[in-house]
Amino acid sequence: MLGHIGGKWLDRLLQQLAKELRANGWTQMQIAKATGSTQSTVSRQISKPVTSLGASADETTVDGWAKELANSLAQYGPDANVVRQRLVFELQFAGGQALRYDKTLTGMDLDADQTSKALIRRLEWATGRLDLRRLKTYMPAVGMNIAACLNDAASIDDVAAYPGRMTVVDDVLRRHETPEFGASSHLASMLLQAKEVDGEKVAILNIRPPTLDGMVDQGDINYISDELDYKLGYAKKGVLQGHTGRLDIVLDEGAFGWEPALYILGPNPMDLVDRAHAIIDAMNTE
Repeated sequence: MLGHIGGKWLDRLLQQLAKELRANGWTQMQIAKATGSTQSTVSRQISKPVTSLGASADETTVDGWAKELANSLAQYGPDANVVRQRLVFELQFAGGQALRYDKTLTGMDLDADQTSKALIRRLEWATGRLDLRRLKTYMPAVGMNIAACLNDAASIDDVAAYPGRMTVVDDVLRRHETPEFGASSHLASMLLQAKEVDGEKVAILNIRPPTLDGMVDQGDINYISDELDYKLGYAKKGVLQGHTGRLDIVLDEGAFGWEPALYILGPNPMDLVDRAHAIIDAMNTE
């Protein structure tokens, strides 16, 4: 019962917090970054009806807390860098005794080794959420990979990816070994180029672009860009062409001996996977 009711409290708090921040002019991406969530999750929190807590005064308490949190975050502004979030769980017993658990959700004052290991874990968690049913039609002939880096990444050695490529074997997405830094020079290079243009993008994966009569279907690409409001850039044989401002997807139309590729960019590995699924769904309904 505690888990069920506690989950409702948290759902309502996050919904109300997202709605308050959106009303203050924050974008969904800024809210997601501050709350440790994804843009797609924030979108759902804002659009769906607020979770009901039934005939309870808890709604007033939760809503008041959300407003207080929103006002406090507004003082720092949407560009503030949240470096730590903590989850506090406390049980109080008759007689004044209590149990309290306090867990750090994102790192603060981590040394470089701990920060790198945390990025590897996030990359593994995100990869585990990839939906093969969606992906298998868009798997590149050379295989797929996913990569991510920290905000201060400056070279290929600062980008984590899987050694080799992900492939479909016996209807299972096979990942070779575990992610490591410096494992994919091509995907890492594309990510670093994109990051130079749009500093929020620190995660990338590649899929096969939609085709029509053996050629890249530019109309389909334009459709998903417009439908999802994703900013489209172009690359030629792995070199990003002139682009400024936000960048969400990059199309490399390929050349003789060079396979076409659609690169999807995200602000973190988890959001990247959500974006990949949304793009594939859009291509399938166009």
